[in-house]
Amino acid sequence: MAGLAESGSNPDVDLLYDINGLAKDAPHWFDKAMEFVGEYGLLLASVLLVLWCWWSVRRRGGENAAASVAALVWAPLAAGIAVLVNVPIRGFVERPRPFRDHQGLDVLVSGKTDFSFVSDHATITMAMGAALFVANRRFGLAGIGIALAEGFCRVYMGVHYPTDVVGGFALGTAVALLLSPLAMAGLTPVLRAVERTSWGAWLVRGRRGEVGAVVSEACGEERASAEERDLAA
Repeated sequence: MAGLAESGSNPDVDLLYDINGLAKDAPHWFDKAMEFVGEYGLLLASVLLVLWCWWSVRRRGGENAAASVAALVWAPLAAGIAVLVNVPIRGFVERPRPFRDHQGLDVLVSGKTDFSFVSDHATITMAMGAALFVANRRFGLAGIGIALAEGFCRVYMGVHYPTDVVGGFALGTAVALLLSPLAMAGLTPVLRAVERTSWGAWLVRGRRGEVGAVVSEACGEERASAEERDLAA
């Protein structure tokens, strides 16, 4: 199988060696940084990006705040569903990790004994990026950029073939987009009900939400009562 990369007859393996070869030429500290970023850092970045987008949405408030927050709630849910869908796919394809079939790879993460197709990391980050794009294009493009970086890191680390990553991108995008209408139909009424509660208004609308309206109404009633007492005196 390694000879396929040398002959160029297998572009997937050839690209694997080209990208992973960068790790051999890089300093040790850089490889350690890529190991952390590819294994944990970019996943964390995707979560923080969703939280940042939520903070921006709730500060703006507006009539569609519940629908906007529902779209953001869908992002991590889409990632979770996509990973669950990947479980039978991995079991059906049963593709070994690339370092099991190909010699000379610089594997940055040891202990990977599960199957390779498709990449969970690529699936999760792209599902969140695609779902974010539906909610907010600016944040969504950033999320997709994180997913592309994650895919590169997984091949760089020697734990996935490029097609594992492409498959993860396709799976994450399909789940996030195809199930989005159904998810929004279910999540939006829930968020609207949450928005009507005292604590839920803060989650959906922030300071411009119904909490502020309730406080203002209470203060207005108190002032009216005080004025009535003054007139009666």
